Order: sequence, then C-alpha cells, then structure tokens
Amino acid sequence: MALSSHVTRNFQVTIPKEIRKKLPFLKEGDPVEFHIEGNRLVLIPQKIFSADQLYYWTSEWQEGVKEAKEDVKAGRVLGPYKNAGKALKDLKKSLKDNK
Repeated sequence: MALSSHVTRNFQVTIPKEIRKKLPFLKEGDPVEFHIEGNRLVLIPQKIFSADQLYYWTSEWQEGVKEAKEDVKAGRVLGPYKNAGKALKDLKKSLKDNK
C-alpha cells in the first residue's frame, strides 16, 4: 500500500484516511515516535499507560493471560458461581485433587 501526503510549511503531515482505517486504535492526540532507518522516516504510534497498569504489559503477565484464554477455550475452568463460598469450596477441592 503506497499512499502519500505532503509536508506542510509547519512540517506537519496528515495520515491518509486509508491508513487510519487500518489503525483503529490510533486516536487524535496520541503520541507517536519517529525513527530514521537509512533514508526512511518511520512513524510508530505510542500508547501511554498509567504506571499502576504497566505490569499488564510484561511478558510474564501476557503469557499468563494467553494460558488463561487457552484454559477457558478448552473448558478447564470452574463456575460460574452465585457466591464466593461455593467458589472457594470448589477451588480448594480442585487444588486438593491436583496434588
């Protein structure tokens, strides 16, 4: 996909609509990062996360999320439950059975 735009007198560039459609996560006001690779200018969209949410993006956490999704897909889950007491009882039984 070769699309083009123009550099304005203030050195601003508009991202073509066709590209914006392919990047639905990109919103007005989002920061972007620039890299120079040879004679190419590479623009990389960035997202800013609150410091208390950074753990979620660690490779360890993402691997756990992937594993949990696989468990749900394979039916390796307990519940749903109407109350915490029943959930804890089944969880303790499950842990005991897996020893």
